[in-house]
Amino acid sequence: MTGRPYTISSETIMPKPFLDYFTRYEIRCGVFLPLNVNGKCSMYLCFTMMEEDRKWSVEDLRFLNDVKRITQTILVKRITKNSLASSYAALDAILENAGCGISVNDLKTGQILYANDAFKEMSMTEQDRIELEKVLTISPDGMEGIHEYRVAGSDKWLEITFSKIGWVDGKEVRLATIYDISKTKRYQERIEHQANEDYLTGLYNRMRFEEDLTKEIHATVRSGGESAILYIDLDDFNHINDGLGHHVGDLLLQNVADALGHMDGVAGHCYRLGGDEFAVIVTTRHIEQRDAMIRNIQNLFSRPWLLQGTEYYCTMSMGVVRIPKDGIDLSLLLQRADIALHWAKSQGKNRVEYYNNNQCTSSVERLDMEKCMREAVEQGCKEFEVYYQPLIDISKPERPCCGAEALVRWNSPKLGFVMPSEFIALAEYLGLINEIGYHVLIEACKRCKYWNDFGHPEYKVNVNLSVIQLLQNDIIDTIKNALTETEVQPSNLTLEVTEGLAINDMKRMQEVLREIKKLGVRVALDDFGTGYSSLNHIRSMPIDVIKIDKCFVEDVGEDVFSEAFVKSVSQLADALHMHVCVEGVEDKNQCDALKDMNVDLIQGYLFDKPLSVDDFEQKYLY
Repeated sequence: MTGRPYTISSETIMPKPFLDYFTRYEIRCGVFLPLNVNGKCSMYLCFTMMEEDRKWSVEDLRFLNDVKRITQTILVKRITKNSLASSYAALDAILENAGCGISVNDLKTGQILYANDAFKEMSMTEQDRIELEKVLTISPDGMEGIHEYRVAGSDKWLEITFSKIGWVDGKEVRLATIYDISKTKRYQERIEHQANEDYLTGLYNRMRFEEDLTKEIHATVRSGGESAILYIDLDDFNHINDGLGHHVGDLLLQNVADALGHMDGVAGHCYRLGGDEFAVIVTTRHIEQRDAMIRNIQNLFSRPWLLQGTEYYCTMSMGVVRIPKDGIDLSLLLQRADIALHWAKSQGKNRVEYYNNNQCTSSVERLDMEKCMREAVEQGCKEFEVYYQPLIDISKPERPCCGAEALVRWNSPKLGFVMPSEFIALAEYLGLINEIGYHVLIEACKRCKYWNDFGHPEYKVNVNLSVIQLLQNDIIDTIKNALTETEVQPSNLTLEVTEGLAINDMKRMQEVLREIKKLGVRVALDDFGTGYSSLNHIRSMPIDVIKIDKCFVEDVGEDVFSEAFVKSVSQLADALHMHVCVEGVEDKNQCDALKDMNVDLIQGYLFDKPLSVDDFEQKYLY
């Protein structure tokens, strides 16, 4: 509410927030009158009817406004009385419990006119008392505001705020509020030290790396010399982590850091950037040793590492950028170092690559997309739009729409409109597919609930789940949360899984799908007929819908194999009480051929391409 009065009779047309509120609390009608304190609306006086309808009359409103004025008068008097009675005692209590030292000094004589207990505790020693008096009796000129002081002869730090106020006798005095910030100062010093150091290896961290690199770039430009960055990443480090445990992986990182940190020319210029990434700044003073440093690092990784009494081999890949040849901008140099490193990885690992514009064009494009995708996910996945391709029920004469498949599109302000085939694999690689997938799931469930509520209770929505999503330990809780948040009927949600995942881990897939089915959600087996197809999968997996890939539809009615395949799957699905959906139907001949094959649902360009939510609802909802 905005501070205005509201008069709502039973037949009043209400905005949605009011309608939701009235529905939630079973209110038939109401009058809501603001009560003001110090000129601002502080609360509302509410008169509501819950058991019967009512249309408020002029007499009703006149009486209720009289009640409001009387209540307003009583409220103001009570506030005034309570404030005056308690203000003096409260002021003294506040000053004594303020959590800081407070003193009032005569501006002319420096005499302390008032000091609370906290101030007295701050000046318990003679040295502290003398130092405090010196500070508090400084000439008043230029002493307004907040100041920090270190007490001479101790490690005590004080933050003092000075201001001029009128005293009880009318003269002007100086009010000082004093905080002991010694612990804060010591903590800041410790944090500043820790902020520059990697906790695991003791090397400098990324923040210190960027600070030192910025200084080195300026020094290189001023001197007209040359410097370089060696960007190092351990090869297949995750194999050690996964196979031997993270404690062994941490031990390897510590050994690598110790070895790098003691190399000639590297010591003091080596950094751990995070994970298994390290960097070395080759300064202008050591640039003549650059090639020797690279060879020494390569030799270091050519030998096995002794981890808990056992020798293990772990190689490294390195990307090298030269300053100023490859740039003098910090972010550009880091990007190019990463590009060179990725190029070394892509060429077979265990190698060193210098940055090269021609070789790394594709890496730049990939890095740009990666950066844009990370930013899009951090901003709540709003750039990922959900399109809907209608599902058509051809088992009924009128061939009605019975729902839609939700398909994600990335509408990036920097990259433009990006199709799933261009970004889904990268999202899976970067570990961002879970956030994007959950966003699509929530949006699709919300729309389906909306369709169901507005005249189409039969509409269902299909949502694709990637392999990575399905292998998450909390996938069932994720789906359950989506159902709870959107309040969609579980039976109106169909989750599509690919046949390839079932092939890779049939036991795991069966367990997950059974748990999904317990929620009341339907399951569809997508892209059936591609890859490692087996009709036995239909029988062994708890599914509701089989989606036949569009490659079997292109020549249906003309190609004997395609027609036999669709008929076989349809007959088996019918025997197992499953539905069949055929994808990629693009012309009427295909549709007519499928009509006699016991196919329930089809989707494809014959009926519609994937549509934005507005276009879909305009065509299939209203």
